[in-house]
Amino acid sequence: MENGAAQPVIVAIDGPSGTGKSSTSKAVAAQLGLSYLDTGAQYRAITWWMVANGIDIEDPSAIAAVAGKPEIVSGTDPENPTITVDGTDVAAPIRTQEVTSKVSAVSAVPEVRARISELQRSIAAAAEAGIVVEGRDIGTTVLPDADLKIFLTASPEARAARRSGELKGADVNATREALIKRDAADSSRKTSPLAKADDAVEVDTTELTLAQVIECVVTLVEEKRAGK
Repeated sequence: MENGAAQPVIVAIDGPSGTGKSSTSKAVAAQLGLSYLDTGAQYRAITWWMVANGIDIEDPSAIAAVAGKPEIVSGTDPENPTITVDGTDVAAPIRTQEVTSKVSAVSAVPEVRARISELQRSIAAAAEAGIVVEGRDIGTTVLPDADLKIFLTASPEARAARRSGELKGADVNATREALIKRDAADSSRKTSPLAKADDAVEVDTTELTLAQVIECVVTLVEEKRAGK
């Protein structure tokens, strides 16, 4: 392989929110020339569409009935990841508190997970140089054959501090409670729960700076590529 291009490498990065997953995944993809996919944004996008179209979020059958309707397109450039629903740019509206509070309920519906997982697999398969895919069930459910699986963790306190730094004016304690609640919902759902794959490398980011986490993951990917 010395003179040819490097083998495409598929990297799955899972873990709960506030562990530095998005920042790490984007930076690693940019540094190594890989595509990047934020799967959480896709679940937020379908949730945004459900809210915008007045679908009853409390009714899984109502959600399931329309799960195939919205056309979700993810741009995979790590320097400028984009997401549209039916041609509308939803990068900003999917980050609102309203969507955040409803995404776990929508994501738990099996038809939604099947639809979005299929979309994720097709994007990963089309990434010529390889891709970093971040989410909660990538290594376990979406891409169980990923070349490298990484599971990022951090203490609830560290995650809440980072998260409230991102959410302007958020109260750290309220953020911590919300994160713990979200973890419980995501870990206990029947379909593709948040879980660490048996063959995933766990990286605890509590005491690490973002730069250290990125360096650690880049090294893991490079070792994987070299060993191919």
